[in-house]
Amino acid sequence: MNGRQDRLRELGELLRRLRKDAGLTGKELAHRAGVAQPTISRMETGRLLPTPETVERVSAALQLDQDARRELDTLLVRLRDEVSRLKGGLAGREAANAARVRSSKWMAVFSSAMVPALLQTAEYARLVVSIGRDVDEDDAAKAAAVRVDAQSVLFEEGRRFAFVLTEGAVRTWPGSPSLMLAQLDRLAQVATLPHVRLGVVPWKTEAPAFPLHGFTIYDGSMSVVESMTGDITLTEAAEVGAHEEVFEAFADAAVYGDELRALLGEIAADFRELAKQLDD
Repeated sequence: MNGRQDRLRELGELLRRLRKDAGLTGKELAHRAGVAQPTISRMETGRLLPTPETVERVSAALQLDQDARRELDTLLVRLRDEVSRLKGGLAGREAANAARVRSSKWMAVFSSAMVPALLQTAEYARLVVSIGRDVDEDDAAKAAAVRVDAQSVLFEEGRRFAFVLTEGAVRTWPGSPSLMLAQLDRLAQVATLPHVRLGVVPWKTEAPAFPLHGFTIYDGSMSVVESMTGDITLTEAAEVGAHEEVFEAFADAAVYGDELRALLGEIAADFRELAKQLDD
């Protein structure tokens, strides 16, 4: 199969099979999911890419098990990535990422090179999406705005987030050392949210594994690795499990609470001193 339309037909066939396996008619599924019947029909005939909210409603109505939900999510991720590429530009890619974030209830994020997208200030985000690349300034600005807007999920009830960063990720600065002071404040603020767990592994602590790359685990069913040219999505249980093990190892080595605030304070002091040296 090639192209978005083929993927949509594949999605429709999968949804139709799952509905029949559940012993439901299209009308019954629409009623249980609280969506219009034409929506179910358009999805099953490959004429509609459902929103994350619709996917959640339909999945709950079908009472999908973990394997079926993983199969559905894998296809949806591929579709949304294709749509973002067809739209083109950084903003399209960020919109696809934002949709994936909003469809998740539980996220575990490990980063060894940069502050994760959900924790970035607007200035940091703008530089991250554009630095070292030949990009359109308007596209970069829109992409950064989409990225920052997606951070609203951090304040929504019913979601849980765990972030583990290496100290190297916190100390790597795009643009200038000065902007990192605001970024460090942002980390300290997010760490106080009741449904967010944020830890940093100090450089003085022996690493439990080589942090070859960062990754984000969504609802325990998929892990996404962000590369320079696009995202790599892993859905095999063994691969996701390996990432979960690495995440827990680094989480055990991280500092939290008062220790985290003290570490962020030390890093902030270093950035202030570095800014002075660069100004001299």
